[in-house]
Formats: sequence, structure tokens, C-alpha cells
Amino acid sequence: MHIAAEFVGLVVAVLVVTAVARRLDWSEPLCLISAGVVASFVPGVPDYHLEPEVVLVGLLPPLLYSAAVQTSLVDFRKLRGPIASLSVALVVFTTFGVGLVTWAVVPGLPLAAGIALGAVVAPPDAVAASAVARRVGMPRKLVRLLEGESLFNDAAALVALRTAIAAIAGSVTLWQVGLDFVVALLGGALAGAIVGLGAAMLRSRLDDLVTDTALSFAVPFVAYLLAEAAHGSGVLAVVISGIILGHKSPAISSGSARIASQHNWQTIQFLLENMVFLLIGLQLRWILEEVADSGVSPALVVGICAAVLGATMATRIAWLAGIGLGKRIVRRLRPGKKAHVWPWSYSAVIAWAGMRGVVTLAAAFILPADTPHRAVLLLAAFVVVAGTLVLQGMTLPRLIRRLKLPPPDPAEDALQEAAVLNDMTLVALDRLEKVRTPEDPEEVIRRLRDRLRDRSDSAWEQLGRNSALPETPSDTYRRLRLELLQAEREEFLRARDGGTADDIVLRRLLARLDIEESMLDRDDEEVADLDRELRTPMATAGSCKHLGHPWKEIEPSSPDKCDACVAEGLSWVHLRMCLKCGMVACCDSSPGNHATKHFRETRHPVMRSFEPNETWRWCYVDQQLG
Repeated sequence: MHIAAEFVGLVVAVLVVTAVARRLDWSEPLCLISAGVVASFVPGVPDYHLEPEVVLVGLLPPLLYSAAVQTSLVDFRKLRGPIASLSVALVVFTTFGVGLVTWAVVPGLPLAAGIALGAVVAPPDAVAASAVARRVGMPRKLVRLLEGESLFNDAAALVALRTAIAAIAGSVTLWQVGLDFVVALLGGALAGAIVGLGAAMLRSRLDDLVTDTALSFAVPFVAYLLAEAAHGSGVLAVVISGIILGHKSPAISSGSARIASQHNWQTIQFLLENMVFLLIGLQLRWILEEVADSGVSPALVVGICAAVLGATMATRIAWLAGIGLGKRIVRRLRPGKKAHVWPWSYSAVIAWAGMRGVVTLAAAFILPADTPHRAVLLLAAFVVVAGTLVLQGMTLPRLIRRLKLPPPDPAEDALQEAAVLNDMTLVALDRLEKVRTPEDPEEVIRRLRDRLRDRSDSAWEQLGRNSALPETPSDTYRRLRLELLQAEREEFLRARDGGTADDIVLRRLLARLDIEESMLDRDDEEVADLDRELRTPMATAGSCKHLGHPWKEIEPSSPDKCDACVAEGLSWVHLRMCLKCGMVACCDSSPGNHATKHFRETRHPVMRSFEPNETWRWCYVDQQLG
């Protein structure tokens, strides 16, 4: 009963603190840690000891899996070099850098113990960093890099910690260090691939939603335990299995299964992530009690914690600065050698986005009980977690705004969405003509065609939002249909309360209403964002001289058609107009692709939409939307 009460107390505290933090627009991790610290000193609050086994086996696998299934394998492949640099090389660099500083400032501490603490604080927790990044609009490439780093750096850090603990006991050699790392890497990768591919095969044969969801819950724990049994990295196994299943999900699972799994995992991720930050704060009181019993003077404890925190932050900054400097030297000495260098502002943000989290504190508790100055090392790990969240987490938004990093362009997103949806519509219409039979009612075929075209047109309409048009036709349809659904739901409630239909029948009707409501694609917040940001999509025009050019009004070559399509007997989907000569041509989703062909023939750089109420423009030279 006590365990159940404590668990319920944690959940309620998480819900209350996160709700208040969101209402006040404060950092949720910092608020949760602060609430935990305060609660730890309140009389009557039970002692929550964060056991490493609970975190490493109970909390870490589902947290990593929930992030891994949302990771794009395509984007990961593109960023595999930078991710490897941060998640492996930087972890090793931080481990030894912080280890040497700790060894130097803690009297009588063995070097192996200092390196163990370095491994403990080495892996950043990008949950807080990516949350800040999304809120303030960090470029998506940097967000994906931070998330990819956080998926793999835990594995490298835990392998380094395991090796350092063995070194404390004096039972490890350099050859064994290398062998242990290789075994952990290969064992974890193999276990993750086996579990991921096996689970994908099973899920492709499952029709029951409950069984499919239950299987997804079991995958991270099976992958972790299998890898650990083979002396591999359980963390790496969980990540690989999650990436495999996330990549294969669109091909092996039904839409309802993916929606159910996504919602369930979002709930689990929310509770676990926030519960962990609350638990971190609840550890402070008993850690301080152990430090007081250790006999180390308070002044020395403060100095040790400050030195470890400073070394942790400095090693990341030094590594990013060194990488950038090295690439610039290579590019200057060998002009023909490819050495992609990101802007210094990107490196600065990555260097500052080094907030630590749950893995750091959980790993600290793995240190053996007989480790010299263990209590001080635990406190140092806590200070690193809290200090990086405060110093870096609170200033990262300001740094991103100060450096003026380009945020994701909603106009470009809308254009890509409309283009892909249009291609999907064309393929679906083509498939419809192939699979229809003479017996199929023409009315059904017409309704299918209208549904496909309406969905595609709805996406294109988002690009045409302006102050002269309060809402697009699709928005009008959505608003009115929601009103009708509300009326239908009220009648449903009257039928339920009056007992005029069986409960099974009523539940089936309610499910149909819910499905139709979920198919009304855009929620109110998304529509408001689009209305605000797509009115005149000029977010990228400042960096393109063609989009910024003061184009003069020019007479279009045709008022409402693509002359090239007419000449070739083709049909078009949407029209574009060249701002240089007024040529009206069809879009890339049309069979003729005459707008692109016009650019290739004339090199006129900018076309604008020639659809009603659409104001966006596209530069073919710089591949930018304006």
C-alpha cells in the first residue's frame, strides 16, 4: 500500500507541477527538480531512493525506445558522422577530461574513480535541450543532431563507466578495455537488430490492436535484457530496435495501430520523463546527509562540485571548437578536400546544449559502495545535472534568439506537405482507374475522386492565406462540420440517457463520430499558426537576392491556363507565373512540369503561385520559398 501511495503521489505531483510550469511558460525540468528538492526537506515526505537498477532497467529502456521510434532513419544516416562525433568521441573526451580534473581536486582519489565520475557526467540529456529548441525555433537539423546524440551517448558512457569501475578494483588492462567496448558495441547492435526485425515480422502479422500495443511495450525490455545477457550494451540494443520499428512501421502496421501506439507511448514518455526529473530533486536531502557524514569540509565540497561542473561544460565547448577549427584548417590546407563546416553559431548552440539528466544521476549510484569519497562524487553528479539545467537550460533560448538562427519555415513545410499530398493524390487516382470494375457504381467513384482532390486542395489552400480571406474553403468545411458533429453528439447523448438503443450500438456510433472528428485534419492551434505565419511567407526572402528583388507587375501570358499543356493535350494541377516574363505554366505535380522546364530554358529564377488568394513565391536558383 505504501508503494502504491508513493507512486500515486509522484504522478499527481508531476501533473500539478507541469501544468503550472506550462501555464507560466517556465522550464518543466527545472520546476520538477526544484519541487523535488523542496519536497525532500518537508517532514513526512517519504525517502525516494533512485536505485540504479530501477532507472537502467525500468525507466531508461522505455524512454529511449519512445524517442527512437520517432527518429528518422533517413535523417540519422545523413547526420551519422556528427552524431558519432558527439555520442562516442565527445563522451570519451569528456570522460577523461572531467576524470583528470576530479582526480586533481579530490585529495586521495584514485584516477580510475575520477574517470568513473567523468563517464557518469559525460552523456547530455537532450530531452531538455530539444524541448527548448522546439519552443524557440532552433533549426531542425540541430534538433535532430541533439536527439541522435542523446540516443547513442548513453551506451558509450555506460560502457566507459563499467570499464572504469573494473579499473577501480585493479582488474582491467588496456586490451580488456578495447575488447569490452567492441563486445558491448557488437552485442548491443546485434541484439537490437534481432529484436527489432523479429518484432517487425510479428507486428506485420497482428490484426489485434491490443496485442500489437502490448508487443510494442515489451520490445525495449526484451532488447535490453537480451543484449545485457550477451554482455552487450542494452541501451544500444533498445535504440536500434526502436529505430528499426519506427522505420518499418508505415509498411507493417495499420493506421489505427500506429495511432494507438503513438498516443500510448506519448503518455508513457510524458510520465516517465517528468517523474524522473522530480525524483532527481528528491535525492538531494539524503545525498547531503551522506556528504556531511563523510568528513570533507564544506568549502572543499563546494570547490569540487564547481570544478566538476566547470570541467563538464568546458570539455563540450572545447570539443566543438576544436572540431570546427580542425575542419577549417583542413579546408584551407587542402582546398580540394571536402570538409563541411557548419556556421560558428550552430556549433555555439550545440556546445551550450549540454544539459545533463537522469542517466547521469542513475549512473552515479552504480559507483561501488567502497569507492573513495562516493558521497562527494554523488553530490558532484547532482550539481552537474542541476547546474547545467539552470545555467545552460535557462540561457539557451536567449542564445538561440541572440544568434538569430533561422527557425523552421512553416511556409516551406506547407509547400512540401502540399506537394507530397498532391503526388499521393495523383498516384491514388491512377490506382483507382486501374482497380475499378464496370460494376462499381459511378457515384462511389465520384465520391472517392472528390475526397482525394479535396484533401490535396486543402493543403494547397494553406499557402494562400491572407488578410483578405478570413478562412479557406477547407477551414469553412471543418468549422461547419464540427458544429454538425456537436449536434449529432448531443442527440447521441439524449439517445443514451433515454435508453432508446443498446449500449453496443451506441458505442459503435460514438466510435464513428470520433473517427470522423479525428479526420478533420488541422486542430485550432495549427490553423492559428498557419494563419499567422503563412499570410505572406517571406521568412527566407532575406537570404535570397532573387526573392528580395523588387519585381515589377507584369501581364501574365494567360489568365487561367497553361498554354503548353493545352498545346500538348495535357491537363494541369496548379498554375505558376514567372515574375520575369509573365509566363504562366503548370506546377511540378502536373504531368508537363512546364514551370520547371521554363526555368531550365530561360534561367528566370522566380515563379509565384498563380492560384487564387495564394501569394508565395519560389526561387529555383537558391531553392527557397518566399
